[in-house]
Amino acid sequence: MPMTPHVEQHFTAGEAVRDVVIGMSDGLTVPFALAAGLSSAVAATHVVVTAGLAEVAAGCIAMGLGGYLAARSDAEHYASERTREEREIVDVPEAEATEVRDVLTSFGLTPEEAAPVVAALRTRPEAWRDFMMRFELGLEEPDPRRALRSAATIGASYVVGGMVPLLPYFFTSTVTEALRISVIVTSIALLVFGFVKAGFTGTPRVRGAVQTFLIGGIAAAAAFLIARVVA
Repeated sequence: MPMTPHVEQHFTAGEAVRDVVIGMSDGLTVPFALAAGLSSAVAATHVVVTAGLAEVAAGCIAMGLGGYLAARSDAEHYASERTREEREIVDVPEAEATEVRDVLTSFGLTPEEAAPVVAALRTRPEAWRDFMMRFELGLEEPDPRRALRSAATIGASYVVGGMVPLLPYFFTSTVTEALRISVIVTSIALLVFGFVKAGFTGTPRVRGAVQTFLIGGIAAAAAFLIARVVA
C-alpha cells in the first residue's frame, strides 16, 4: 500500500505577526484617541490633521526604535550567554555534563539512558554548547537581520493603523462630521484587526475582536472626555 508522506505545517511567521500586532494595535488606538480628544477642543479639521500626522510620525519612529532596541538586546543577550556556555564547557566540563544529564532526565530519561548522549556531546563542543543554549537556557539564535526588520515592520504597521482614524479629517469640512466617520471607520478596523489577530494567537475570534474594540474605544472616550473637561 503506498504511503502518504507525513508533512507537518507549522506557522513560522510568529515574530513578524507579533511586530505587526504591536505596531497596528498602537497605531489604531493612540491617534484615534488623540483625534477624538482634539475634536472636542478645536473646530478646525486641519488642526486635528496636523497634530495627528505629527503624532503618527513620532509614534512610528518611537515604536520602530523600540522594536530595534528590543531585537538588538535579544541578540546581545544570546551572544553573551553563548560565550559564557563556551567558557564553562572548557573550564568546568564536569558541571556542564551534570547539567546535560539533568536536562535529559527532566524529559524522562534514566541516568543510564542519558549517559551515552552526554558522552557524545562531550566529543562535540559546538553541539554541546547549542544543546545547553536551547534546552538549559531556552534560547534560540536570533536572526541577525531581525532588528532592522522588526523596526521597519512595527513602524510601518503603526503608520497604517494611525492613518485609519485620521483619513476622515482629510475629506470632511467639519470636525463633528469627521469624528463621527472616524469613530465608525476605526471601530470597524478595530473589530477586524482583533478578529484577524485572534486567528494567529489562538484566541476565540469574537472575543479577540471585542477586546480590541473595547480597548480602542475606552482610550478614545477617555481622551475625548478629558479634552472636553479641560477645554
